[in-house]
Amino acid sequence: MSESPASRPTAAIRAVVFDVGETLVDESRLWLRWADRLGVTPLTFLGALGACAAGDRPVEDAFELVRPGIDVAAEDAAWETDDPGGLRNGFDADDLYPDVRPALTQLRKLGLRLVIAGNQPPRALESLRAMDLPIDVIRNSAELGVEKPEPEFFVAAAELAGMPPQNIAYVGDRIDNDVLPAADAGMRPILIRRGPWGHLHARRPESSRATIIDSLLELPTVLTGDSSA
Repeated sequence: MSESPASRPTAAIRAVVFDVGETLVDESRLWLRWADRLGVTPLTFLGALGACAAGDRPVEDAFELVRPGIDVAAEDAAWETDDPGGLRNGFDADDLYPDVRPALTQLRKLGLRLVIAGNQPPRALESLRAMDLPIDVIRNSAELGVEKPEPEFFVAAAELAGMPPQNIAYVGDRIDNDVLPAADAGMRPILIRRGPWGHLHARRPESSRATIIDSLLELPTVLTGDSSA
């Protein structure tokens, strides 16, 4: 069920920009593969990720906690050599949350322009484009040359959407990377309550700047105000 902020923008939403991890993609399998790669139990690594989420620490700190001194980029490169062609530090269509395709289809029928733009490595573009989603544009931070939460990222996202910021909704799972910078950019922030960051951040006072949802299937109603949408 959605929770709306006390005051919401009055401009009509004509485009929706989506984050990737824990918004469209369930990252559970990715983290379990990393736990195996690092030689720790799933509980250990997932617990380290949870600690980082709760303490507003970067994801990279979870790797340092379980393997002090690790060079994540070097480990990822070595992993590719060990497992060429494998998913490794990636995802595929099986990792999409089940509400993604039906929600995007409904939004498309409403005539909204749909964009994917998140902080993702270069290989994520290939994975996302191979899923054949009903999306107008797919870009990532590697291709845009700037990462969230930098204001320039949201300027670039608005350009991809082809709309003024007040006509754009940005959907993500984090207050720091999604809600606050999107709101500051003039967009309508939507916080989806899933994944460790989504559940934690939905309880924070700053979440009052966003509309909180539990499923992407709520978006047609939230964005149009029409319960029949």
